[in-house]
Amino acid sequence: MFSSLRSRLWLSYALLVVTALSVVAVILFIYLIRNPFLYRQTLEKLQAVQTVVMERDGQSMSTAAERASKTFSVRILLFSADQQLLLDTYANRESELSFPKQKIIPRNIPIARDEKKTAWLYTIEKLPDDSYIMVAAPRPRVSLTNVFTDDFLPLIVQSGVIALLLSLVAAFFFARWIADPLQKVVQAARQMPSAEIKPVEPQGPHEVQELTRAFNGMILRTQASQKSQREFVANVSHEMKTPLTSIQGFAQAILDGTADGESSRQQAAQVIYDESARMHRMVLDLLDLARLDAGTADIKMSSVNIHALLQAVAEKFAPQSQRAGVEIKVAPMDSLPVLKADGDRLAQVFTNLVDNALKFTPRGGRVSLSAALVNGGMQISVSDSGAGIPEAAQPHIFDRFYQADPARRGGEKHGAGLGLAIARELIQAHDGRISVRSSPGGGTSFDVFLPL
Repeated sequence: MFSSLRSRLWLSYALLVVTALSVVAVILFIYLIRNPFLYRQTLEKLQAVQTVVMERDGQSMSTAAERASKTFSVRILLFSADQQLLLDTYANRESELSFPKQKIIPRNIPIARDEKKTAWLYTIEKLPDDSYIMVAAPRPRVSLTNVFTDDFLPLIVQSGVIALLLSLVAAFFFARWIADPLQKVVQAARQMPSAEIKPVEPQGPHEVQELTRAFNGMILRTQASQKSQREFVANVSHEMKTPLTSIQGFAQAILDGTADGESSRQQAAQVIYDESARMHRMVLDLLDLARLDAGTADIKMSSVNIHALLQAVAEKFAPQSQRAGVEIKVAPMDSLPVLKADGDRLAQVFTNLVDNALKFTPRGGRVSLSAALVNGGMQISVSDSGAGIPEAAQPHIFDRFYQADPARRGGEKHGAGLGLAIARELIQAHDGRISVRSSPGGGTSFDVFLPL
């Protein structure tokens, strides 16, 4: 019955309200036992008699006191300024009442006791001549039943029940105020994963609103991830389609005898080999990305001499740069400290960057490699003098399978657009960052920042 959050919240608030009202009722009952209505009524009578005596209409104080005592059946005492008894209208002198002593903690109901320990309710007032008038009456006997039925029960019925009902109604709306936004989040969560789901409007207390905003952020990230996965599958399918078509076509040519000459069969075999190698490289790149995404990539940290690493990369591309007519220059790097990094992975990153730079730099151009200390880290730059990257393409240059316009791509043989994505993941695995600076006609520079 109370399995839902709303009902449990309501029950909790209801129990708190009932507990609070119960405490109030107990305190009220104790107060009424100590100060019942009959006591208060008697004190009001004594105060009224005291007022009548003090007015006295030309009579002496003693005469007015004796008369009021008989008329109202009360005991009236007069005390001198030094608190000595002057008059006592009570006939029984064996129960003498002395001047009431000042108590440290005064009681709500003033009670005095005579020599026989009989309790009297009283009021006392100082007169203009510094004497005192005291009006007393025997303390009425009150039973718990009378207190409960005459005083306590009417108050509880009139105020307690109404307060309880209003509190329960307020608790119900308060529980809804908290639970309803959470219920909307639950309903939205049940629809996940869905591209059509809408963010939930933040409502309710601050903490619930924060939870809703976090949930909305999760929705957006999930939808972006789903979109990325769909695009990833589409891109992989597209990239695989071209080499598979070539492999299938030339294999069919060999099988049905279309490639009947030695040169034709050699060409068909070469195409099959090249396209399968291309697919193999793409599969390896995808495996690298998957390991980097999962955090299981094999990163082995050791001391790396950046100048030696860049020099080795430049020497590796020396034959290719000579054929392309592009100069590769490594800037002097004196007094650079060694880095703690994975040398093989950094070589993979800079090999990819230099390979791209050579592809997109025209004959007679230059590819430059440099490194310097910047802001407590080391920045390594690979720059070319090519045509540059269009400004609209720069925010997406590190996206998987993204390739700029065909003029820069240089043909399908240059890859599937995974190299820069892998480079970014490898640099991030080193707690670094990679960025691009480029302008049309002004060349391109990839900057890699690595912490020391």
